[in-house]
Parts: sequence; C-alpha cells; structure tokens
Amino acid sequence: MAFDLKRRLAAEVLGTAILVATVVGSGIMADRLSDDVAVSLLGNTIPTGAILVVLISILGPISGAHFNPAVTMVFAARREIEVPAAALYVLAQITGGIVGTVIAHAMFDLPLLQLSEAVRTGSGQWIAEVVATFGLVLTILTGLRFRGDAIPWLVGLYITAAYWFTASTSFANPAVAVARAFSNTFAGIRPTDVPAFVGAEVLGALVATVIVGWMLTERNTSIAAIMAKGTE
Repeated sequence: MAFDLKRRLAAEVLGTAILVATVVGSGIMADRLSDDVAVSLLGNTIPTGAILVVLISILGPISGAHFNPAVTMVFAARREIEVPAAALYVLAQITGGIVGTVIAHAMFDLPLLQLSEAVRTGSGQWIAEVVATFGLVLTILTGLRFRGDAIPWLVGLYITAAYWFTASTSFANPAVAVARAFSNTFAGIRPTDVPAFVGAEVLGALVATVIVGWMLTERNTSIAAIMAKGTE
C-alpha cells in the first residue's frame, strides 16, 4: 500500500460513513416521497449502487475500499492484509457506519440515535444474505483477477441487482447491518436480527473465497500444464 495505516483507516471510516449515510438517507427520502414500497426500494437501490461506484473509484487507491468486514476478512484469509490491520479496518468500518447513520438522521431532522423495530428474520432472509455476500465476494475476487479496472462498476452494479433478487435486499455487509440497527427507518433492522445476518454474511464470504480460490487455481494449473507440455 502506498498510504500508511492511519490514512487507510481514515479512508475506511469515511467511505463506510458515506455509504451508510447514502443507504439510510436515500431510504428516508424514498419513503417520504412515495407510499409505494416498490418505488421506495428503487429509490434506495439506485443511490446505493451509484455511491459504491464513486467511493471505490476515489478511495480504492488509498485503502482498497473494503468498507465491509466480510471483505476485509476475505483479504486477511488470503494474506493480502495483516490480521492486526484487518482488525483495525473492521473497527473503522463499524465506526464509520454508525457515524453515517447519525449523519443521515441529522440531515432529515430525526433523533440521532434510534433502535430499529424493523423485523428481518427467518430462513429466507438468512439464505438471502449468504447468497448476497457470496455474490459480492465472487464479484470482487474474480473482478480483481480479470477486470481490475472495472471493480467500481462491477460492485456497484452487483449490489444494485442484489437489492432486487434477494429477499433481504442484500445487506451483504456486517458493518452496514450493525449501523442500520441504529435507524428506525425504511433501511432499519432490529438489533436482535443483526447477529444472524452477520453470521450469514460471513458464511457467504467464506464459501465464495473457497470456491473462487479453487476455480482460479485449477485454471492456472491447466494453463501451466498446457504451456509446459508445449515446450517439451
């Protein structure tokens, strides 16, 4: 990394704060402007996907633009970030997420800290979070391998799609799940539902890491074998 750890952590706090402020703020705005839940969800989806493209583009060169403990865990497992630094990344992401929630509430003249009452539980929700996070990590790891320059768009578009094809509207991010527990708004989640969401997200990330690692290693081995045979 070209930037020292303090600057990388600052980028993670800032990026996660802006991400969550966008998620919560657009949810509040959408809910106020429409009584149609589908329209409100669309109004929540588009800003989230768009801000991810922006944030990854501008902050990726500084910190890697994780903004997500599940993503940081994956890179730590791949030894692409040291464990102590990864732990600080996670702390920065959770802190940034809560700050983002507070900022969103302040912009809309709501109580700064709330506890959500939105029920998000059940096997369908948990499976959706496994799928959502699996797809996110799949997108990131394969994107980095084959289309590194397109990562901001790949992630932004994936999350935009996942809002609609997953039953949970694709949190896919433990820091975002924790932050949304402090918002009793359209984007909220009951604090008691957060641990199951986080567990599902971690599981999805780990499964994706194993599968992508296997796929890419197998492909490399095959190519290496072909090339070696050709030089005999």
